[in-house]
Amino acid sequence: MWYQVEHHKMRLSMYDTASREVQEIGPGKDSISMYCCGPTVYRDAHVGNLRTFILSDLIQRTLKLQGSTVALIQNITDVGHMADDLTVEDKVLQQAKKENIDPFEIARKYEAKFHHDLALLNIEPAAKYPRASETIDLMQEMISKLIENSFAYIGSDSNVYFSAKSFESYGAISGNKIDSLQPGHRYEYVDEGGKLFHADWALWKSAGERTQMIWDSPWGPGFPGWHIECSAMSMDLLDNHVDVHVGGIDLRFPHHENERAQSNATTQTESVALWVHGEHLLFEGRKMSKSAGNVILLSDITARGIDPLALRLVVLENRYRSQMDLTWDSIDSAASTLKRWHKKMGQWGSSLIMKKDDEIYSSLMNDLDTPRAIQRLRTIERDVTINDEMKRAIFLYADQVFALDLAIAKPMSALPQHCEALLVQREIARASKDWARSDALRDQLAEFGILVSDTSQGQEWEYL
Repeated sequence: MWYQVEHHKMRLSMYDTASREVQEIGPGKDSISMYCCGPTVYRDAHVGNLRTFILSDLIQRTLKLQGSTVALIQNITDVGHMADDLTVEDKVLQQAKKENIDPFEIARKYEAKFHHDLALLNIEPAAKYPRASETIDLMQEMISKLIENSFAYIGSDSNVYFSAKSFESYGAISGNKIDSLQPGHRYEYVDEGGKLFHADWALWKSAGERTQMIWDSPWGPGFPGWHIECSAMSMDLLDNHVDVHVGGIDLRFPHHENERAQSNATTQTESVALWVHGEHLLFEGRKMSKSAGNVILLSDITARGIDPLALRLVVLENRYRSQMDLTWDSIDSAASTLKRWHKKMGQWGSSLIMKKDDEIYSSLMNDLDTPRAIQRLRTIERDVTINDEMKRAIFLYADQVFALDLAIAKPMSALPQHCEALLVQREIARASKDWARSDALRDQLAEFGILVSDTSQGQEWEYL
């Protein structure tokens, strides 16, 4: 991807969860270090996960737009992440049993699917994707240092724990205070009876009866706790300092709180300058869950013949730190907008010249206000005082961050005559408010592989 570098006084500032203020990322720095918590590779990433990864990509692209270089690290959690039901079994191991294949094969399978989804969404690759299973040595080195400096201890159950009370500013990200924390949080497990204090957490867990995905250590055979992974990888690969750390809001506590304690206790400095959290994504008004049967994957969107970048556009239309309610209607609407913009871009010419738009630039730099930037594009699209060449140049400029492939022509094949007739009949039915007839014609067109969407511009179609 080529970027039109901006040499501009205004630089990207974002809301820091820890300070509760909007702050500039890496003030005075040309090179920005960035860490984004990656997936636990035992299942497909759902659209809520993907919203976080799109946020990370938008930050990286906006930093590049302002002229910065970015070193982004995103971990792959393929061991040590427990289930949430008070069991002691690793999620990867659970899925391996379910699919009856080797746990590392499970991890590689879903890791590959994760990268496939990122590519479909035009998410730029990180500089490195370290795997937890391949960085055990880094975790053990950090754990040893924490024990040496009295931040961690070996419990009576042979697990190694971080002492929450040893870290004075614990709770700075989430606002939780040690004295107020109650036992029974969902990340405390039945095999952690060797703690000195209920809010302590496991850095290394004894293998016990577990026979797969275990490693030798100074404390006996076992495997790492979840939180230590990100601390060890980020501090090692980013030289003990992260300018901006990205993750979903659900990771704020306990994961990021524990990660901060581990990293700071190791480096004896504030290891992360700015914590950015993307808010929750609901689907049609409800939290996504297996029990509700509403977990939506990117493959569910593409199976409907919808451009996967429609999901990216829907995300852009919502503030990253506001709860987002995704619906099939909003996805269909975004798909229609994309199709219209591709058509317009073709009509506006073929030039690859970009033209900076100050309002788009300032919107992005001001806490990544993508909805305002998208609205600016809609205004430019309708503005009769702006010539076609200029419209195309501004759209191309914005697409350096939006990454909607607006410069790529997506030609449509000619519509068969009998389908044209059905579309005309459907327009007549809608004009007369015969909704039953309109729906029946839509279904009939779908049988011929034609997807019809209704927009403010009228009905639009595309091939499934």
